[in-house]
Amino acid sequence: MRLEKMPSEFQEALPILEKIKSAGFEAYFVGGSVRDALLERPIHDVDIASSAYPEETKAIFDRTVDVGIEHGTVLVLENGQEYEITTFRTEDVYVDYRRPSSVSFVRSLDEDLKRRDFTVNAFALNEKGEIVDLFDGLEDLENKLLRAVGVPHERFHEDALRIMRGFRFQASLGFELEEETFDAMKECAPLLEKISVERTFIEFDKLLLSPYWRQGLAAMLESGAYQYLPAMKGKKAAFEHLFELVMDYTFTTSEQAWAALVLALEIQDIPKFMKGWKTSRDFAKTVERIVEILNIRQKRSLDKRDCYKYDKRLLLLAEELREASELSVDYLAIEQVYDSLTIHDKHEVVVNGGMLIKDYGFQPGPALGDILTKIEYAIVDGELANDKEAILTFIQQLEEEEK
Repeated sequence: MRLEKMPSEFQEALPILEKIKSAGFEAYFVGGSVRDALLERPIHDVDIASSAYPEETKAIFDRTVDVGIEHGTVLVLENGQEYEITTFRTEDVYVDYRRPSSVSFVRSLDEDLKRRDFTVNAFALNEKGEIVDLFDGLEDLENKLLRAVGVPHERFHEDALRIMRGFRFQASLGFELEEETFDAMKECAPLLEKISVERTFIEFDKLLLSPYWRQGLAAMLESGAYQYLPAMKGKKAAFEHLFELVMDYTFTTSEQAWAALVLALEIQDIPKFMKGWKTSRDFAKTVERIVEILNIRQKRSLDKRDCYKYDKRLLLLAEELREASELSVDYLAIEQVYDSLTIHDKHEVVVNGGMLIKDYGFQPGPALGDILTKIEYAIVDGELANDKEAILTFIQQLEEEEK
């Protein structure tokens, strides 16, 4: 098969292929970018595989970076773009179900493609637009089928993360998993416990953000693979609650997706749960805040203090989840209340603790902190102007009330 029209991303990279070929080596576009071109999907990364060994690749181009040279990858900087050139390679025995004990560089494209995960990711494309398809990937693409390259058990024993990648590709492409491939994923699922949580998170996160996430998640539940993910054991029914909680909706952000997941799983200690997934504190805090907003919205509309406490982006993300759950929403009210706030951060208050201590003789301590908090929320509630004289009068009133 031949691509009738090369996507612009490939056209821009053609000089790279031609330069490698003119030096006497083979070079092809490979992997997911070729699949996406065939499906007329957006192309994110253009990966190039070559028969040139890393040092030979570096000799061809003026500007290179050793990003993964031990695995055969060299980053080429050319015409304002960055391209990863990886030498054809084979891999030795996998010692930890994730990394090969050694990598051997080869001159054969066929040998290189044999080590890839799924047939629809094992294409190569030459400079003429001709597709190299050794494993009937084109037929699988036509049938919307995800099938492991070669013997499925071998592929998943080599790299257990491929199990999560299979569910993620299903969620992204809307394809079905071929029966033998799915059976192997089920049998090899316990190996996921040997994979780093960080790598698993990346795949699971991409799954949740994909348009067919329900399909990918359903397959993950059917396979039992979820049992081997952090804090997920025995939570199949709770997972299925997510399908009821969120209707026909594609999540906007990772934090929003995980907030929905946390609610479905009825997680009480969100920071602890997210720590188990080794996310950043900021990520975990954002997830927690979205859940807090949703809990408030279950009881009432958002008031000025709510809109002051939470970033507007989070307020709207929470409202989107309510809409996805077919609950009442009021985006306009949130916009209006948020925009009506005199201040959006306590640092915008024209009087601060340092000023009160230096200019008016206040003593530092809890009492001063209490006064500053009352000032802050009086301004937020619209009861006090953010004006120095008005605030000083307000402080005098507070002192008189305490006498």
